[in-house]
Amino acid sequence: MSMRKAYALLVLGIGMAILPFLGFPYSWKDVLTAVAGILVIFVSFTLYKESKNREVKNEKNFDNFSENSGFTENKTDMAGEWGEGGGAAN
Repeated sequence: MSMRKAYALLVLGIGMAILPFLGFPYSWKDVLTAVAGILVIFVSFTLYKESKNREVKNEKNFDNFSENSGFTENKTDMAGEWGEGGGAAN
């Protein structure tokens, strides 16, 4: 569906570019330019919303807070390095 909207945006842009050279009266040019501008805004906004929705759907969620189920702590005996009391000074 977005390809159809992109094509419509292209056609509206080309139409707005050639509008001044088509020989319409000034009052018609003003109305046609305003209508074409509003349509460009509408189509571009809907394309933007579609791309944001697609971005949210494709977003990957990572499990940052998982349990450490197989966690084992390796404790070393610090008495050999610091003496019997476990502190720096005996």
